[in-house]
Amino acid sequence: MQIKQKGKENFPRVCVIGAGPSGLAAIKNLQEQGVTDITVFEKNNQIGGNWVYDEKNNHSSVYETTHIISSKRWSEFEDFPMPAYYPDYPSHTLVLDYFRSYANHFDLIKYIRFNTNVLQVKHTDQHQWKVTFENNLGAHEEYFDYLLVANGHHWDPFMPEYPGEFSGKLLHSHQYKKASAFKGQRVLVVGGGNSACDIAVEVARVSPKTCISMRRGYHIFPKFVFGKPTDDAVAKIRWMPSWLRQKALSFFARILQGRYAKYKLMKPDCGPLEIHPTINTELLYFIRHGEIFPRPGITHFEGNRVHFTHGKSEEFDTVIFATGYKISFPFIDKQIADFSNSTKIPLYRKMMHPDYDNLYFIGLCQPQGCIWPLADYQSKIAARIIMGTLKRPDKLHEKAHEEMNKPHYRFKSHTRHAVEVDYHKFRRELLDMLEA
Repeated sequence: MQIKQKGKENFPRVCVIGAGPSGLAAIKNLQEQGVTDITVFEKNNQIGGNWVYDEKNNHSSVYETTHIISSKRWSEFEDFPMPAYYPDYPSHTLVLDYFRSYANHFDLIKYIRFNTNVLQVKHTDQHQWKVTFENNLGAHEEYFDYLLVANGHHWDPFMPEYPGEFSGKLLHSHQYKKASAFKGQRVLVVGGGNSACDIAVEVARVSPKTCISMRRGYHIFPKFVFGKPTDDAVAKIRWMPSWLRQKALSFFARILQGRYAKYKLMKPDCGPLEIHPTINTELLYFIRHGEIFPRPGITHFEGNRVHFTHGKSEEFDTVIFATGYKISFPFIDKQIADFSNSTKIPLYRKMMHPDYDNLYFIGLCQPQGCIWPLADYQSKIAARIIMGTLKRPDKLHEKAHEEMNKPHYRFKSHTRHAVEVDYHKFRRELLDMLEA
């Protein structure tokens, strides 16, 4: 094992974990603020994180037909717009091209060590981070003054457990790549979020029977409202008080789509801003055309038969769980950061650890919109604090506690919403820090 110590004290060594969208934003902002000693560890052989499509690579959760669910206007980095010829909702191929252009434009690749897996990070008595990593030459250790964790939170699949055993094929949406693999199969998709609805629609094109199981009601919005991308339309009412925005969105959804009961879907038991919204134009269309059949929650398995909460059961060949991801950082000591079962995250602005002033999480948020611009602002804050041009806030324990007790909305108390934020409110909060 090789060990490399830090550089000069006046030139901080900064480690970034991950070269996906959040990691790229972190590198760009560190470089922009004058940090020259930057090392980025990326376990794959290219940038892009989950936006790299590879049928043989289980790391990537993007599938063949993936498009972004937030429009390009609200997804692009502030200082690097997406090309004018991009559609409102670019495909994963265009998105990856965009990230490559971003990395080339700001000359970011030179900092990245590809095919390098971080095994452990440990805080030392010298107030540094000892990073143990592995590449094709073996295991190594290096020391850094600052650590930016930007590897994302959509990589460790959450698989619910049910009594009994299913004799067919069980998989997570993380493993799903293309619909053609399910041609001729009876498929049950479990979940009501964006991935679940997208996959159900795609599979229904080739499957003789596609059902979607939801334990509760979801707010489902089309991708376009009155000819505009939905997030564009929602942005126009961001000035409204929270309660009024909720009523306005519920009203428009009712006008556009009618009652959920008409689709044999459960009515949501909370407002549209209190759970993560589902953006899908085709699901309701497919349901009313008899291509997708809604089902309630699962009680248990019995051979190839799935039993549901309404007392009925059906046979399936494949069950796809689109049930989200655990917030997991296996390389960090659990005493420092263990959020896997948390319903709230004790990090100020979803990035600052109250006990470690040289540790920052970038992109650890789930906005009702796109993460990338918010990760950009978070990394600007971290970079400026590192270089001393922005003061780190005082009393972070109190601030983090207050933030947890006063979320933007009364989000459902569930690990699914542990890092949920309102896009526009959170953006304003981050900008206020930068403008202070």
